[in-house]
Amino acid sequence: MKVTFMGAARTVTGSCYILECGGKRFAVDCGMHQGNREIEKRNWNIAAYGPKKLDFILITHAHMDHTGLLPALVAKGYHNPIYCTAPTRDLLEIMLLDSAHIQEMETEWDNRKQRRTGGDMIKPLYTIADAERTTPLFATIDYSKTFEPAPGIKVTYKDAGHILGSAFIEIEYEEDGKLTKTVFSGDLGRPEQLIVNDPSDMECADYLFMESTYGNRNHVDAKGSLEELAEAIAYSYGNGEKVVIPAFAVERSQQIIYSLFLLRKQGKLPADMPVYLDSPLAIRATEIFRKHPEYFDEETQKYIRAGENPLDLPNLHFTQTREQSQAINESKGPAIIISASGMANAGRIKHHLRHNLWRPGASVVFVGWQGVGTPGRKIVNGAKKITIFGEEVLVKAKVFTINGFSGHAGRDELLDWLGTMQGKPIKILLVHGEAEVQKEFARLIVERFGFEVHIPEYMEVLELEPGKELEPVVDMEVARPHVDWEFLLADSETLYQELRNRIRDVEKRPWVDQAELRDKLLDINRSIVELVSEM
Repeated sequence: MKVTFMGAARTVTGSCYILECGGKRFAVDCGMHQGNREIEKRNWNIAAYGPKKLDFILITHAHMDHTGLLPALVAKGYHNPIYCTAPTRDLLEIMLLDSAHIQEMETEWDNRKQRRTGGDMIKPLYTIADAERTTPLFATIDYSKTFEPAPGIKVTYKDAGHILGSAFIEIEYEEDGKLTKTVFSGDLGRPEQLIVNDPSDMECADYLFMESTYGNRNHVDAKGSLEELAEAIAYSYGNGEKVVIPAFAVERSQQIIYSLFLLRKQGKLPADMPVYLDSPLAIRATEIFRKHPEYFDEETQKYIRAGENPLDLPNLHFTQTREQSQAINESKGPAIIISASGMANAGRIKHHLRHNLWRPGASVVFVGWQGVGTPGRKIVNGAKKITIFGEEVLVKAKVFTINGFSGHAGRDELLDWLGTMQGKPIKILLVHGEAEVQKEFARLIVERFGFEVHIPEYMEVLELEPGKELEPVVDMEVARPHVDWEFLLADSETLYQELRNRIRDVEKRPWVDQAELRDKLLDINRSIVELVSEM
């Protein structure tokens, strides 16, 4: 089998692995790359996926970093089955349309600027029509029932315990008379996580593509997370301010509602404190969760049988419209706002941060991983101010980072899941993690199990054949293009020297002109100060 790593290689997002075996070419996941500008440029390299040459696609779960490029492939000619569980299908029907709407809206904003400046018009990554053409391709699969998407390729979905309908995927195939089993973990959940079941055990494999998002650290336990959330609520309630919670629309928003349900039962959620779910997508996703109670864990089903649905709260308000969202920030007094996106880099959450981040009595609660370069990451790392909609906003609110709500297994939980494997030693390919984290996690795997571990690069190509050494083929200028710092610094120095050369002429201009140029230079210098602080 040949595999090409199209994403989530030494990064956390963009999960996609293109496999070739038995005369078939197919993909496991097809996620959107999220992060800085250089990472997100990869989303436009759709030709490299060869959409028309893919025979089928296997999807682990509904998150955009595992599925967000599906409509882009369909736009370029993909038309074959996309296999997933029933909850994943239902969630993707709303999530891909939402993503397409965002693509079209952001493109329209950019094109308005292009029209004003005479620039070339740009096209969205994909459109709502592309998303609508994608959903009929979904074919639903049940857990633990083996099927053959192509002759000789057997696939089994197992519960990954990450989000509703999430799976890790086992693929068995025969080449040259050898039977090989390859497992893709997708994203692994945590034992005793709210709503969903614990991850199923992994029995055996020749190769394991294993996520490593939190491979170097553990999460606090669920009880500790609830106490931290209660602390944030008490802090802002006591100050008459708001609790702002950036949360992904799928799973994390529902977990927070569930947690508030538990705090209410403990008397730690003030009865007069309104809770706003301010995300149309999260509202629709919550309805899909209610549609599939058969995928809930036993504890959640017990609450439902007793007439207490953890996804309901007496003071929970759904805000569908823009006007309803704006009214939240115009209202006085304490409130809890759950809004997307989880990394604070898009959506309504940016408006709520602009209105509340500078208030000393407010609190901002991060409940998930924050991508490199995102506003959320900057706030978590201690930024004194961030730029929102072109405006500098001070960080005066109390910031809480509660990793216990993470839907990803922590370091020890990942190792424990790996320990459920029985049989022969395997080769592990670490994916879906930051490079330094993966190095540490690889060391722990070798120490505990003695397994061979490989950390692939972006666009790396590998031949998987049991008994043979891995021989990666990598173009490093594609995987990690060289950054010529000397050239950049020399260019900056040249530009500053040119500024200095022109100062005498500038001093002869009217004072108003000088003041305007001074302000522009001050803005540039502030940006450099911010850059230096990040180094």
